Amino acid sequence: MSMFGSRHAPPPPPAPPTRAAALVPPAPATGAKHTPFSLIGGDVVVTGNVSATVDIHIDGRIDGDLECAALVQGAESVICGNIVAKSARIAGQVEGSINADNLVIERSARIFGDCRYGTLAVENGAQVEGRFSAQSTIVVPPELAAPEEDYVEEIEEEERYLD
Repeated sequence: MSMFGSRHAPPPPPAPPTRAAALVPPAPATGAKHTPFSLIGGDVVVTGNVSATVDIHIDGRIDGDLECAALVQGAESVICGNIVAKSARIAGQVEGSINADNLVIERSARIFGDCRYGTLAVENGAQVEGRFSAQSTIVVPPELAAPEEDYVEEIEEEERYLD
């Protein structure tokens, strides 16, 4: 043996999983009932209406109506349906109406439908074929107006540990 190198036997290969281990279902991807947002990836196509009490980030395609707390739409995303949200940041294509308390339309957005909003920001270059109408309040389903109480309690509990 030399001073700088020694020859060790390679570690044995891992044992194959037992039958009992193979029957255990994998843990859920998020594992949390109170996940603060959902993501619809670029390769996902949803056919049907989507409703969520949390924020949604969409990079894929939705063929149906969408209700959520807050919407962030990626530039390559397509939504063919009506949108109702507390806040919406639109960067892709929308074929349908948009109802949002706070509406932001980015320069890459292409909207074919009417927009009802409480507050509005439109970047230079965005394309909208439809009418804009300011509303003092947007009617949002009650379940989207406030987070679930369990979720709020969980956050408050975590904040106590951070102090």
